[in-house]
Amino acid sequence: MPFGVYFAEPLWACPPVPNPGRCCRLRESRGAIIGSMTITAFTAIVLILVGLGIGVLSGLLGVGGGTIMVPVFTLGLGMNAVAATGTSLFAIIPTSVSGFIGHLRQKTADWRVGLAMGLGGACASPIGVQLAHISPEWLVLCAVAAVIAYSSITMLRKALKKPTTKAQAAGAPFALPAFNRALFAKSVLIGAAAGLAGGYVGLGGGFVMIPLMSAVLSFPMRLASGTSLIGIICIAIPGALTQWFYGNVDIAVGLLVACGSIPGALLGTRLAKRFNDRTLRLMFAALLGVAAILMVVKQFA
Repeated sequence: MPFGVYFAEPLWACPPVPNPGRCCRLRESRGAIIGSMTITAFTAIVLILVGLGIGVLSGLLGVGGGTIMVPVFTLGLGMNAVAATGTSLFAIIPTSVSGFIGHLRQKTADWRVGLAMGLGGACASPIGVQLAHISPEWLVLCAVAAVIAYSSITMLRKALKKPTTKAQAAGAPFALPAFNRALFAKSVLIGAAAGLAGGYVGLGGGFVMIPLMSAVLSFPMRLASGTSLIGIICIAIPGALTQWFYGNVDIAVGLLVACGSIPGALLGTRLAKRFNDRTLRLMFAALLGVAAILMVVKQFA
């Protein structure tokens, strides 16, 4: 049996349900969107495969996956910007949990810094969601593109700098930094910035945390990638709950994406150790650049 989801102008067209009024009543009785369209088997498979790719990128580069999910939901499923951002926050949670577990096994995550960032981000994320709720759709989309583009340029400049030692060029092993008050305070502020931006544009915050960890904390890319995921989890949970309260979360789509992203994230963490720091930075910058272009095309097409 197909199950209902919310689509507006979908590329993967599905037939309407026999009794759309019932679906509308269900949608109004729940916080999450249930909708009046159906998912075919083909669409479900596509969403799972998309989730698999997102999971690999999450584990590899330390992002929650929202930079890809929001364009996919808006361009591929025809969701409006608010529904896409809310659903992406929901799907980011299981994706990031899986990736963080993989990075812990690889010893490429500092859970202390991650929790500190999560503390700041969890406080700021609902504020961002509130701002997004009262903002026009075009402003949300433009904010997504602008912030992603800025993060992409920042990481690209860092990647193009020559490493100071041969060890850095080869992606040498690293030691976790000493956790003190100064590091705690910097981590909380980084998390707050990521939470505010992430809650507003519907992303987990990794696209902000990783460049800031690199610039402010001097974290190598693999350590930043693994550490960001626990911060993303803490930021995404209150953001997703707030979006659910406003009825902006499509649980069916989110769960299908998670079915692919959970194993994908574990695979991505294993692939990360095959690349040096510069290569990972270039990949991160390219990912964000593509996502920004997609959002601009969506807005002005």
